[in-house]
Amino acid sequence: MAGKETGNDGGGRKPFRVRLPRFVNDEEIGLGDLITKSTSALGIKPCGECGRRAAALNNWLVISGRKP
Repeated sequence: MAGKETGNDGGGRKPFRVRLPRFVNDEEIGLGDLITKSTSALGIKPCGECGRRAAALNNWLVISGRKP
C-alpha cells in the first residue's frame, strides 16, 4: 500500500494502491468501479451522482492482483 500523500485538491494525488492477489485478476480496478459493478449485479440502477462518486472513489483507492 502506498503512503499517505498530503493535499486536498485531488488533482495531483495518486490513489492508494492495495494488492489482493486472489481477489482480482492481473488488472487494476478502482473502488468506485468495483462498487458500480457490484450494485449493478444486484439490480440497483445508478443515479446521477453515482458517476461522480465512482470517479472520486477511483481516485482514492485502486485494487490490483499483481505486484506494482
